[in-house]
Amino acid sequence: MLIKEAEQRVKLQFEKLEETEYINSKKVLNAFRNHGINEAHFAPTSGYGYDDFGRDTLEKVFAEVFGGEDAIVRHTITSGTHALTTVLFGLLETGDHLLAVSGKPYDTLEEAIGIRGDAHGSLKRYGVTYSQVDLLESGLPDYENIEKALKEKQPKVVMMQRSKGYAFRKSLDINEIEKLVKFIRNLCPDCYIFADNCYGEFCETKEPTDVGVDVIAGSLIKNPGGGIAPTGGYIVGASDAIERIANRLTSPGIGKEGGASLGVTKSFFQGLFMAPAVVCSALKTAVLTADIFENLGYSVCPSSKESRTDIIQAIVLEKKERLIKFCQGIQKGSPVDSNVLPEPWAMPGYAHEVIMAAGAFTQGSSIELSADGPIKEPYCVYMQGGLTYSYGKLGIQSAISFLEQENLLKK
Repeated sequence: MLIKEAEQRVKLQFEKLEETEYINSKKVLNAFRNHGINEAHFAPTSGYGYDDFGRDTLEKVFAEVFGGEDAIVRHTITSGTHALTTVLFGLLETGDHLLAVSGKPYDTLEEAIGIRGDAHGSLKRYGVTYSQVDLLESGLPDYENIEKALKEKQPKVVMMQRSKGYAFRKSLDINEIEKLVKFIRNLCPDCYIFADNCYGEFCETKEPTDVGVDVIAGSLIKNPGGGIAPTGGYIVGASDAIERIANRLTSPGIGKEGGASLGVTKSFFQGLFMAPAVVCSALKTAVLTADIFENLGYSVCPSSKESRTDIIQAIVLEKKERLIKFCQGIQKGSPVDSNVLPEPWAMPGYAHEVIMAAGAFTQGSSIELSADGPIKEPYCVYMQGGLTYSYGKLGIQSAISFLEQENLLKK
């Protein structure tokens, strides 16, 4: 009953999401046509991977779809964090300064930058300095303090994070990113502007690189892999930036020329082709969930009526037991490991214990329905994904059922 009533309330939002899906699908299809994709592009290579025709064409397709001059798309990029750190280490050198303008980056980047701990190999260890400007309480950029930070020390890289990550705030939409880019460029014309695009691909009809960002990066087991890519990451941007980053990815003198595809190219092409539809399903699942829980009296971000710029749905569950049961319910409604009950644990890269539900075909795949959250007040769960809307809806039904069984759901 909760779900049927919610579906009636969110019909208009679903129509808007389907319109975005159509526009993005057309963009992807046109890129495939423009580069003449055929069976030959799926052939595997081994060894050094020189002259990998399929890999090189795939990167051209990604560059066109995401509005960049060049791209790196590799199965050797193991995660979104790996993609982001590859960008940072490719663009920054000893003595350079990194400025984050959307507050503290995602948890798993803290040790890579040197914000937390003193890990060997961090940017801090290499002599790169770091500062940040927190977002305003409204979730919008603090332009006054960004201007002060840019004038105080000119950064080599200005970084922003599109999604909310583990923060109960509004994510940065494309309009705000465009405004922020123009503001930064006016004060710091020679810096690289870099956006963490994880969870945001295909949620709107434009990407950060379409509005002036120099480089974006993300994971292929999130949005752009369409639930088909088995691993990997991507980096898209200006050609000079991509050249620098490619030297970090492999080696100076080799750059993008090396790297065997080992037969994964077809799944990368197919995943990208399916991505707009899969992202639309994930967004519908998020909107439905937001409507149900806000009508039950929970704080949610974004609300069911707000426009979307990433697939993450945050819900303040207020109690540790609710957070755990919600995640266990999502796990129970999953196609893989549905018999497993996730428990909080000290996950590498995170400052607090985290509970993660992810009964996915690909380990850690965020585009497949998953839910997770740090074990700390206000016990907020961050849900994302759903390969199809029907499967997403079934997963939410399972989560609600788990909460009801323990009398933990607000009435």
